[in-house]
Amino acid sequence: MKTFRAAIDVMPHDNLLDPQGKAVSGSMKNLGLPEITGVRIGKHITLEVQAADQAAAEAKVEEACRKLLANQVMEKYSFAVAEVGS
Repeated sequence: MKTFRAAIDVMPHDNLLDPQGKAVSGSMKNLGLPEITGVRIGKHITLEVQAADQAAAEAKVEEACRKLLANQVMEKYSFAVAEVGS
């Protein structure tokens, strides 16, 4: 078995309201940064997985995202998996 590290990003779907992102975006003007707009706030998750190969590691990360890490009704996710030490 090899060890793989996954970097996962979970974000609200584009068509859903992001109240936290909207509040931060609105605050940018008060900070003197009116050029920054359209802020969206999500989660970044890292984890390690033991698997025989890259494909098996990616399948496990996909399953974790679908079953636990992302609410697919409200969120989308993407991830990258790399072998530790390579």
